[in-house]
Amino acid sequence: MKLVPKLLITAATLTLGFATVDAKPASAAILNYTFTVDSPVTKGNGFFSFDDSTFSSDYNPEAAIKSLSFKFDGDSNVYTQKDDANYPDFPLIFSSTSLTGKKYFALDYQFNDKANPSSSISYEIIGEDFTSFSKNSPNAELRSGTVSYRQVPESTPLVGALFACSFGWMMKRKVTSRKKIKI
Repeated sequence: MKLVPKLLITAATLTLGFATVDAKPASAAILNYTFTVDSPVTKGNGFFSFDDSTFSSDYNPEAAIKSLSFKFDGDSNVYTQKDDANYPDFPLIFSSTSLTGKKYFALDYQFNDKANPSSSISYEIIGEDFTSFSKNSPNAELRSGTVSYRQVPESTPLVGALFACSFGWMMKRKVTSRKKIKI
């Protein structure tokens, strides 16, 4: 008989947890992504968000960036969407598939070096490719690297999962305290 309350509490906690974790986003949502640049020359981290209801109906759908920030490691300059060489038409988001077959959203973003404005160095992120190049010297050596993306989870499922875990913990304490009173 003592097992039944524990099973009920566990089942309720798991049900609440799975119900919140598997919640599907609305058809129009602001999606948030982080991205990491890794190249032999430099590394950096960034964040972007976009409204997925604004995708074009082209063969290769794309959407405008709502906000973007990027910073190279060890550099105090922050790059935003307004730093794109073709702003306001760029940067853009597009759907892509990685070599492993995983679908993700990727950037098309080109920006100039803020750390040394007089230099001719530019950077470009297209999908999983990062390139630094000289815009004045077409024969200059290109440096390349990789970009990885990760979607930032929405807070609603996290809050729901936290609630379910807290509820389960409180119920466990209640059952434990009842056992101590009976002894």
